[in-house]
Amino acid sequence: MTDPTNGRTDGRRSGTPRRRRLARTAIGLTAVLVLSVAGAGAWFYHRLDTNISTFDPGGVATSRPPAPVPVTPGARLPVNVLVLGSDTREGGNDALGGGDIGVGHSDTAILLHVYADHKHAVGVSIPRDTLVTIPSCKLQNGTWTTPRTNQMFNEAFTVGEFPNGNPACTQNTVEALTGLRIDHTIVVDFRGVAAMTEAINGVDICVPNDVNSHDIHLRKGPQKISGQPAVDFLRARYGFGDNSDIGRMKRQQAFLSSMIKKVQGQGFSLPTLLPLADAATRSLTVDEGLGTAMKLVDFAQSLQNIKLADITFVTTPWRFAGDRVALVHPDVDTLWALLRQDRTLDGRATGQGDPATTPAGPATSADAVPTGAAPSGPTGPAATGAAPADGTTAATAPVASPAATVTVTAPIVVVNGTKTAGLAGRAADTLRARGYQDVTLDATGGGRLTTDITYPAAQRAGVEQLAALFPGARLVAESGADSVVITLGRDYEPAAVSPSGGPSPSSTIPSTIPTGIADNARTADTDPCANLTFG
Repeated sequence: MTDPTNGRTDGRRSGTPRRRRLARTAIGLTAVLVLSVAGAGAWFYHRLDTNISTFDPGGVATSRPPAPVPVTPGARLPVNVLVLGSDTREGGNDALGGGDIGVGHSDTAILLHVYADHKHAVGVSIPRDTLVTIPSCKLQNGTWTTPRTNQMFNEAFTVGEFPNGNPACTQNTVEALTGLRIDHTIVVDFRGVAAMTEAINGVDICVPNDVNSHDIHLRKGPQKISGQPAVDFLRARYGFGDNSDIGRMKRQQAFLSSMIKKVQGQGFSLPTLLPLADAATRSLTVDEGLGTAMKLVDFAQSLQNIKLADITFVTTPWRFAGDRVALVHPDVDTLWALLRQDRTLDGRATGQGDPATTPAGPATSADAVPTGAAPSGPTGPAATGAAPADGTTAATAPVASPAATVTVTAPIVVVNGTKTAGLAGRAADTLRARGYQDVTLDATGGGRLTTDITYPAAQRAGVEQLAALFPGARLVAESGADSVVITLGRDYEPAAVSPSGGPSPSSTIPSTIPTGIADNARTADTDPCANLTFG
């Protein structure tokens, strides 16, 4: 039958061109929308990039703990992030913090250790009044200070009186204190706290009692806060719990736990992260490794598989020393050793994570010693064991078990480059237990942070095998050398030797969690209304 409207014999065929036109139109509209969103995304990323401030990498010390090396090519590595809360009044922060405009202190400091599996993390709070040694730090005129002992931790941030503080000096202090290499440093000011809490529509907290003190007015029990009240809640000491800075830190840990829970609940998608990033970047100062919006978002998304129950907050083992705080040994030493070995607080190893998207290349001397101006003090090139100037190459020791066959034929000299008595002897015992017999000692002490192994170039294969007993050590081939020299740094963790001759777990790792760690820890999924003695 003929269609009376157009003379065609098949009305369905007559509609085909129209459907194709509609399909093409839909595809075209979709393409326009995609391009528009992509364009808006590019514009938004550019806007975020212009928000971000970075600090001078030349202020980071050249003598640093070693960078970790993957067990297998492409395996993920642990990441250490230093998060600092600045109380500076610069840049409009006086409106939120009150007080005089001037250089601030780092009154909040949390060292976040993300384990190699990227499924566990621990945040270590360092009390602001902790007495530490502040190492050599760079001043505004380019010179370097001499180390200062018995200083309050938060004073490091003020060295040089930079308008926005000295994050590099605080990073140097934490690296010297812990033996951990800091991968990233992030500084958040009052405006950042207020903006981020508003961007996620508030953070759930719990208050142990009604508070009406120093312009802070909160009712007892659970509630949600953001903006100025959030800043006040995090800063206040009086009216809460024991009125101490230790109590304030524990309150900050509970607050961060609730904030993480809120972000995880909203998801790690770009629509969630970008508004948060916009709020944060306007008041963040970061290292150059996080100096773009894309890097910040990528880093945030790399944490999305960490469950609340697998995030632990802990305050460094501490005691009062007059009106200051002293670290408790050996508990704090155990804490740093656990993190250096990428172990959880109960001593368990999480294991290396799945291979990363981009396989990591072999570490080199550039990984161990970053570029930047070298200080003239004890953190300068002479103290680092920097790469030789004769064209020889340097690499970093892998973390692996050495083969049973000993292939080093040159004599081995073990040098104690630290002030830890007996360290060279224990390293020599470990070597002899693995079959290395021509081992002698040099008990020279010092303040070396990292371990170096120099060797004759012809011994490279055997030295790479030996170096597995010294994870993270830097390997340097020297022309004309006739012996292998192992210079131990503070990063070296001597292993106890088992009766079978193989290394057993490090003697620094206890079978139970030390009281100083256990009593100061809480997981991120803890009920915010539980254990509120800290307020």
